[in-house]
Amino acid sequence: MILMEIPAFGTPTTEDTVLLYGHLDKQPEMTGWRDDLGPWKPVLEGDRLYGRGGADDGYAAFASVLAIEAAQANGMSHTRCVVLIEASEESGSPDLPAYLEALAAEIGTPSLVLCLDSGCLDYERLWVTTSLRGLLGGTLRVEILTEGVHSGEASGVVPSSFRISRELLDRIEDSFDGRILLSELNVEIPPDRRQQAAATAVDFPIGGHFPFVAGAEPMVTDPTEQLLARTWYPALSVTGADGIPPVDSAGNVLRPHTSLHLSIRLPPTCDHKQALAAIASALTAEPPYGAHVTFDDGHSGPGWNAPTFADWLQDALDEASTANFGNESRAFGEGGSIPFMGMLGEMFPDAQFVVTGCLGPGANAHGPNEYLHLPTARRVTSCLATVLDRHAKR
Repeated sequence: MILMEIPAFGTPTTEDTVLLYGHLDKQPEMTGWRDDLGPWKPVLEGDRLYGRGGADDGYAAFASVLAIEAAQANGMSHTRCVVLIEASEESGSPDLPAYLEALAAEIGTPSLVLCLDSGCLDYERLWVTTSLRGLLGGTLRVEILTEGVHSGEASGVVPSSFRISRELLDRIEDSFDGRILLSELNVEIPPDRRQQAAATAVDFPIGGHFPFVAGAEPMVTDPTEQLLARTWYPALSVTGADGIPPVDSAGNVLRPHTSLHLSIRLPPTCDHKQALAAIASALTAEPPYGAHVTFDDGHSGPGWNAPTFADWLQDALDEASTANFGNESRAFGEGGSIPFMGMLGEMFPDAQFVVTGCLGPGANAHGPNEYLHLPTARRVTSCLATVLDRHAKR
């Protein structure tokens, strides 16, 4: 954990605190990078800075400090600022609650939280995130044999551990349309968030943002439903597997076990602890054929639904966006997870939140060829300086 404290500057009218947040850890490097790029090789190509974690979230510490410095250099004001950069966000922030407790006196009670770990639907305006999904993860392990056996001898009698895994996953997900079946993971979507999704979808359909192979198409085609599907509906992804040999070394062997790492996005207002208990119970209860089934390393983090923007904040966001991008700000729900926001929302229910970032179309966070769009990073940094000044003088 990195903690920076900057005293108030200029002529603030209050003694409030602003908390600026980001993280410095990164996802594993993945495969599929262009031949002239690499996860740990910074490459500047036009407006793009390629490299692992540059946009998620390596720029956040620098942008936070530069926003404060820019405010001071331009004769603006800011209240006391605390910059908090953590190093385990990509692992679900498991140690963050302990740090928040230990640093409570240093952090204080912020009235404004600025978070640089989110995305944007284009690079033409300041985008502010109004909700984040929670995250649930763990490893489903199915063991049916003590050792591998000849598939010709045993198949048809010994069930495949992979098929058992599929059967167990069918308890929590409809494999036809991807719907999550457990009530503990579904919530009622607030009317204002539905309205927001409908308004945003008119100008910013997201279905075309992803690198589909030729002829492929999204799971849902309606633009509003696409936005809601990535922000308010739960969704399951299998992000890793063990016990399965590579294709080029696969043999005629019935494998003894299969392990699948599950990553489940949760609606913003879902109780993540109840969801984790429901998933573990559904996967492990009454295992088929008496197989040994476990759900290991289960963990979860809360989602977050933003409080309504105060008038001064909405005005500041529009002013900053217009000055730096030429267009007013826009708000939208984000499909990713920032556990810290849920924790802070519970700790500081009266605070205002500005969750923003540079992860726009093509930036490909968590995937190969990730890049930071430098003009957007600079403009967002400048926007934060304006918000700091307006907060200090509100």
